[in-house]
Amino acid sequence: MGERIIGHRRNSRVAAAAAALLLAAGLAGCSSDRAAGPSVTDLTAADRAAVRDGGTVRWAVDAVPATLNVYQPAATPDSGLVARALLPSLFRLDEHARPSADPDYLVSAESTPPGQSPQTVTYRLNPKAVWSDGTPLSAADFTAQWKALAGTDAAYQTDHPAGYDRIESVAQGADPQEVRVELRQPYAAWRELFSPLYPAAATGTPEAFNQPLADSFRTSAGPFTLQTYDAVGGHALLVRNPRWWGDAAKAEAIDFLAVPAATRLDALDQGKLDVAGLTDSVDRAVPAGGKAAAPPDAAALAEASAQALKRAETLPGLRLHRAPAAAVTQLTLNSSRGPLTDPAVRRAVAKAVDRQKAATAALGPLGLSAVPLGNHLLVTGQDGYRDNSAAVGGTGSAELLDQAGWKGSGGTRTKDGKELDLGLLIPEGSTTARRTADALAADLAAAGITVHPQPVPVDGFVKDHLATGDFDLALFSWPASAYPGGEERALYTKPRPGPDGIPVVGLNYARTGSEELDQLLDRAGRELDPAAQRTLLQEADARIWQLAHSVPLYQRPDLVAVRDTVAGVGAYGFTTPRYQDLGFRKDG
Repeated sequence: MGERIIGHRRNSRVAAAAAALLLAAGLAGCSSDRAAGPSVTDLTAADRAAVRDGGTVRWAVDAVPATLNVYQPAATPDSGLVARALLPSLFRLDEHARPSADPDYLVSAESTPPGQSPQTVTYRLNPKAVWSDGTPLSAADFTAQWKALAGTDAAYQTDHPAGYDRIESVAQGADPQEVRVELRQPYAAWRELFSPLYPAAATGTPEAFNQPLADSFRTSAGPFTLQTYDAVGGHALLVRNPRWWGDAAKAEAIDFLAVPAATRLDALDQGKLDVAGLTDSVDRAVPAGGKAAAPPDAAALAEASAQALKRAETLPGLRLHRAPAAAVTQLTLNSSRGPLTDPAVRRAVAKAVDRQKAATAALGPLGLSAVPLGNHLLVTGQDGYRDNSAAVGGTGSAELLDQAGWKGSGGTRTKDGKELDLGLLIPEGSTTARRTADALAADLAAAGITVHPQPVPVDGFVKDHLATGDFDLALFSWPASAYPGGEERALYTKPRPGPDGIPVVGLNYARTGSEELDQLLDRAGRELDPAAQRTLLQEADARIWQLAHSVPLYQRPDLVAVRDTVAGVGAYGFTTPRYQDLGFRKDG
């Protein structure tokens, strides 16, 4: 395609796009700055006093990850799930993605005010916070992680998460509990840095950093520590950390067990699991008889999914929790190919999409709220969320296509003897993808645009199609960000020629952008005043709509089955487990 792909953000962005393609749920949309709607988390809540001491919580994962270093290319979402029980995360997110300092690790964390240069962040560490070998958390840990992730030493095998390259220096402050981080330019998402934080011994040299942190990783600073790590046997056992200084862990152990999505319902039914994500189990349920020579048709997939959902809802002794995941299902338009090279045609497509209809088609059968999203950078429930879809313009699809020279009425439009015919890339085997694709195809057919859904294997969805530009339209999910204006920039950055003249696409699979949009995102990423940043984000989102880069549809769902006797677990949304609180109810 005459373009080059490079990594810009840590692999979780691409991994999530590939592994969690189009598994959908919705929240209510709202045009105010504080969005209301259905609950954004669904947990089995219980006071710590109501949770007994002891017991092992059995938690399903896709696979025991190859590494617990979330900054390595081999990391998976399960790497983060396990690592956060072992390692410090300096800030915790609430259900609206608002960060607050975790008192187990921080007494305080303050940044210099907006307009003061240079930006300096001062962390005051909890003096009780120590690694499991007895070493206190210190500036040495911050320094080693910064140098590993800053991108200045190619020997570190990482794709350099955003923000570390802006750090000028890290130093101890007035005493060993104070760490001062000076940034060479302001970084609004500074609270995202150093979470999780690794011990200096794990990041201080390329040789240490590049090692797969797995069975040999025994230095923790969380409520749990690693006892057994058996990737082959599919089992990672975490036990209470005897040096933990915070609220004591209620559960004696958490056993992460590798259980494929296809067998999780059986494992739950047989009493082998206490916690299991079931989104894939429902969305990708296989019709009776298993994989046949010919792929099952859409009706058979839909029936299998409905049966799997019914079973998940009625398993004895279990409750199915549902909440929107921190991810957005959207339609990407490839601006480098065919009719979509014309901005008017892209806007016609965006105008023709009925986001409400797509959300209802995808989510109605799951019994979930089906109100669409109208913002590329924020989701409902986040501060500043606003539906900016009107920015695409008031001109209707028919008039836009007329202006672009695509003529006709009552059928597919034509131009220069060619029909306006587009392929729609969807992940193979996903019932929700097919429902959404059918709704989109009907919308676009009414506008005179023929759309052909094209299911492709998930394993090649990104590398064989999105990255190469081999698609017209593509339906998939991106992770939503708790720190908008930073990490999302890579999705919308205008492709620019590399040294060899070939455009560098990065993660902007739509392949369109503008200098103005880049400048707005840059300013938002540097803006330390929350209100001013929200204004910039709204302006940037409006420009994304005007480019008809993509159409946000709805948030993915998180379906999690939890045994009735277990508390503190469920569908988290933006939040993460507080591992020391989860365990077995006294009345269970």
